[in-house]
Amino acid sequence: MAMIAKLKGRLDSTGIDHAIIDVGGVGYLVGASSRTLAALGPVGEAVTIHTEMLVAEDSIRLVGFARAEERDWYRLLTHVQGVGSRVALAILSALEPLELHRAVAMGDKAMIARANGVGPKLAQRIVNELKDKIGAAPAGAPGMPGVVALPTGSFAADALSALQNLGFKPAEASGAVAAAEEELGEGASLDALVRLALRKAAK
Repeated sequence: MAMIAKLKGRLDSTGIDHAIIDVGGVGYLVGASSRTLAALGPVGEAVTIHTEMLVAEDSIRLVGFARAEERDWYRLLTHVQGVGSRVALAILSALEPLELHRAVAMGDKAMIARANGVGPKLAQRIVNELKDKIGAAPAGAPGMPGVVALPTGSFAADALSALQNLGFKPAEASGAVAAAEEELGEGASLDALVRLALRKAAK
């Protein structure tokens, strides 16, 4: 079965927990966090949305994300026992990926429990299961080793996402990308940035 990883079309309409994206006359119903829905912009405008395809015995559903980082966190969260799609989206509605990263890295279960449907026990399980998978807290989290903050939407952010998708921890990936960007300069292409960052991360 072909997996749908991204949709590019026109925003047809939005609801409390979903959007309909018109792609060539076909309307795709995409579940989404309130944060993603707010980022899509006005109805009728062109949109690009990253998607995760959920296949069950009796249904196929799409979940959409304004940013690839949000999709990556959705995947991490839904691998935790007791966290389904609805709860993962509630967490991503309450916390930005950067805030969620800090909360998990610092063991702040109270921050995670702010999301609807997440109690203290589930919040603690999320921290326990994900802490070793995500690396140190991002820069700006007090008392924790910093990860270089990269601007969203830049080649650096895309390169960081690429390295993390290849299995590198965020701390390793961000350091490698920052070093590669410094060596190559601002005019570097995404391909060159990813290649050099991979070499630095593999050392």
